[in-house]
Amino acid sequence: MPCTFLDKHYSYSQVLFYSMQILIKKAVVIAPNDPFSGQPMDILVADGRVSKVAAEIKADNVTIITGNNLHVSMGWMDVFAHFCDPGQEHKEDLQTGSLAAARGGFTTVMIVPNTQPALHTKPQISYVLSNTSRGPVQVLPIGAITKNLEGTSLAEMYEMQEAGAAAFSDGIKPVQSPGLLLKALQYVKAFDGTIIQLPDDQSISAHGLMHEGIHSTQLGMPGKPALAEELIIQRDLELARYTGSKLHITGVSTAKGIALIAQAKEEGIKVTCSVTPYHLSFTDADLRNYDTHLKVNPPLRSEEDVAALKEAVVNGVVDCFATHHQPQDWDAKQLEFEYAKNGMIGLETCFGAIRRHIPQLPLPQLIQMLTINPRRIFNLPIPEFNKGELENLTVFEPDTNWTFTSADIASRSKNSPYIGAELTGKVKAVINNNQVLFS
Repeated sequence: MPCTFLDKHYSYSQVLFYSMQILIKKAVVIAPNDPFSGQPMDILVADGRVSKVAAEIKADNVTIITGNNLHVSMGWMDVFAHFCDPGQEHKEDLQTGSLAAARGGFTTVMIVPNTQPALHTKPQISYVLSNTSRGPVQVLPIGAITKNLEGTSLAEMYEMQEAGAAAFSDGIKPVQSPGLLLKALQYVKAFDGTIIQLPDDQSISAHGLMHEGIHSTQLGMPGKPALAEELIIQRDLELARYTGSKLHITGVSTAKGIALIAQAKEEGIKVTCSVTPYHLSFTDADLRNYDTHLKVNPPLRSEEDVAALKEAVVNGVVDCFATHHQPQDWDAKQLEFEYAKNGMIGLETCFGAIRRHIPQLPLPQLIQMLTINPRRIFNLPIPEFNKGELENLTVFEPDTNWTFTSADIASRSKNSPYIGAELTGKVKAVINNNQVLFS
């Protein structure tokens, strides 16, 4: 079968393999309400569909996937990633971003509109969808709330929704005007849309380089107080309460911030939230060596904040995970901390970092947070295992310990603090769109 997705940067043999029949051997199925869930089964995928599930399957002319304590679930989903395309393809493009996502186990990724030009009109939404429709990963554009991400007037939200925008956000430049965000929340209610906000009051945190606390003082760097996040969360929750609209807050990083969201949920406000794996892996103390790969926004917080986030994940306050995959080229990170750009890549390390740093999180709950929860939040179809429909699967080893290296990175950028770190849980393959990509 000819390769229809890869461009000249990748050879067919290096990355993507096609097979009419794939046999997954002795994989524990994680699929709620499925009779095979929790059991190790052989799974035969033919023509992109599960054709047979049994305790033992023998077949000829198949590609066999085996592993150590192999598991399989519906394909994973990320709700906040930056693919930099159009405009900054030297950092990432739609194809390299898709390959990074697939290597990390994701078959669906929502991408932020912070491109050049911004994803703020119908043609730009169509550009993303048309250029990724034949790949192994479903790439869903998030439409901008404001024109050109300038935060002054609403973009063409209804037209973008009709074109296929999955949600609306100004991405890494959150809406600062409460009046404008109020209008956006009211606007999307007409089509049951969702607004995504990254909590950051930029009038408070504009010059902060890291979390404001004892470590920022010791390192002599201007701090970014937790208050900058918590004020925005509190404000946006009140706006969501007033409008009755759906709000998703991503990148929550403080104990008080997650407590505010938990209380809002109890009060019936239509709010959901996501946290990043790196806010669960690192603290502000890890910046003692001025590692620019750890310069992110919201910044890495205190040990107490991280402990509160982990508890919120286990207790179900956090709905899903968001990688906040933000590629930066070498020049953007290899300079003084003050001048380095924010962000790290995170698609390839998401699962391994979560398993490593929250070992107490039950695997079925983790998979629910990677599969069903994000699709429910954004009104997307939930693939059903063993129903004869086009298959969408992630195959993985949840207990394998491995060291992440630069060779494991499919992204065009390499800005990851996890290089050299030991992770737990490794993706073996994803199957989607009648394609299989082996990690």
